[in-house]
Amino acid sequence: MPKAKSIASVGADDQLSVRVDLACGVRIGPGKVAVLEAIASAGSISAAGRALRMSYRRTWELVEDLNRGLGSPVVATAAGGSGGGGASLTPVGAAVVACYRAIEADAAAVAEQHIAALNRVRLTN
Repeated sequence: MPKAKSIASVGADDQLSVRVDLACGVRIGPGKVAVLEAIASAGSISAAGRALRMSYRRTWELVEDLNRGLGSPVVATAAGGSGGGGASLTPVGAAVVACYRAIEADAAAVAEQHIAALNRVRLTN
């Protein structure tokens, strides 16, 4: 799976990668959130997988992992056929994305000064 880009920029080129491990066992990180955002944008699981350069199977596995772990579907699907199928985020899926992005932004804001200090240490050694 290609590494998902985080939007939590903390400096010119510095980025913070956040993964949340919930007590229920589900892990939510940049990859799963990128899948949900791609599904919301593309309107289908297969198109989201193509956009992220991953197989349909892997894309669906990541969605299913969230579904099982959270106990509620994160994606609603419509059967294909002559009218075409599709997928969209459920309210749970949209909440996962919104909460994760809020955590990521808050963490980046808090980490910014510490990451700047790491860069200063790097430059002095």
